[in-house]
Amino acid sequence: MSSDPYPHYPVQPQQPYATYPWQPPVPADPPQQRVPRHPALGHHSDLRILRSAYRWQRRTATLTALGYFVLFLILSATAPSFMTSTVTDGLPTGLLLALIQLPVTWLATALYEHTAHRYVDPLADRIRKQAVVDARREEASRR
Repeated sequence: MSSDPYPHYPVQPQQPYATYPWQPPVPADPPQQRVPRHPALGHHSDLRILRSAYRWQRRTATLTALGYFVLFLILSATAPSFMTSTVTDGLPTGLLLALIQLPVTWLATALYEHTAHRYVDPLADRIRKQAVVDARREEASRR
């Protein structure tokens, strides 16, 4: 004996149906996607290199400015005698360190611009040029 309780009914795969009447009908077959001849630009190794260079650039500039500021705050909280000691007549160390924050911020900005011009911008230009070449190649293949 077979284990099927209704052997005379053919088993058909259940068709998907919309749960709600206002939903669009479910397509029978998924549309076929064309495989590109060239890898997509998002998987390009230059983009990974650009992202890592930009990430390094942001971290370096941010840690330069914030690192000094955090050091100043820690010294203010933990070493008040050092911060109130005088460097010259009437100039406490804490005030001198606070005034040095402005040049440190300028240094972080200069470091950010330097790494942008030296590392990030050339990579971005190369990717931009490659994208133009890929777009022309794609347009030519459609004709």
